[in-house]
Amino acid sequence: MDDDKLLLAQAEDLIGRCAARDIPACSGFLDARQQSILRKKFGERQGDVTIAYSGGYDDADRVVMACLPYYMDGTYFDDVLTVIRASVPKNSEAARSGRALSHSDYLGALMGLGISRSVTGDILVNEGGADIIVLKDMAEFLLQNLTGAGRARISAEEVPLSELRIPEQTWTEAGDTVASLRLDAVLASAFRMSRGKAAEAVRQGLVFVDHMEAGRPDMTVSEGAELVIRHKGKAKLLEVGRRTKKDRIGIRIARYEKK
Repeated sequence: MDDDKLLLAQAEDLIGRCAARDIPACSGFLDARQQSILRKKFGERQGDVTIAYSGGYDDADRVVMACLPYYMDGTYFDDVLTVIRASVPKNSEAARSGRALSHSDYLGALMGLGISRSVTGDILVNEGGADIIVLKDMAEFLLQNLTGAGRARISAEEVPLSELRIPEQTWTEAGDTVASLRLDAVLASAFRMSRGKAAEAVRQGLVFVDHMEAGRPDMTVSEGAELVIRHKGKAKLLEVGRRTKKDRIGIRIARYEKK
């Protein structure tokens, strides 16, 4: 069984268990492509089962899929997700050197413990450490074993989702004109790349529109759409304006950047 078929089979099993027993069921953390596959297949409801996604905060890249019975809502995620706060002691050699640990340092430390990527969500790096969103049943293991990252000693504590430290983020807005609202044209404008490279990114399965993997470079993008190119970033088509005298379409785009 290939990975996509296995993913769908596991999701069908979660939905079936929820429907049969009226109890919630939850997947591991999903990347953008996995999310797209499940959203396309199952939508927001299967019979009496509500399907919801969360990664602990609104702009999370990695999310879990929850199958919820009729009597439950999105507050369920507070019961299955938690935050491991990793901190570099102020008197440590790493803190004195001024070299901040990176996302890769923390991810490498987690993978070095032999755990699956599916049990950890986004890693939000901040001054002096990082907040790591994880499945609650992994919290105790990480508290006992996550003692270092990037050759630096770190301490770990569990904090609730409500205390999650979300890094400062900005949306940079800009106006432009495009020949059409084709996806490759809008991507080229938003990410300052050629239409050829934008089209190739679509064909490689790297582009997502409103959480769905884009199927074709020539698909039409609607006002308000969220655009993601994996490893490049996120943008929104804020406004579609009038045609110019040169028969181009005025647009306004916001490009998202994490600081």
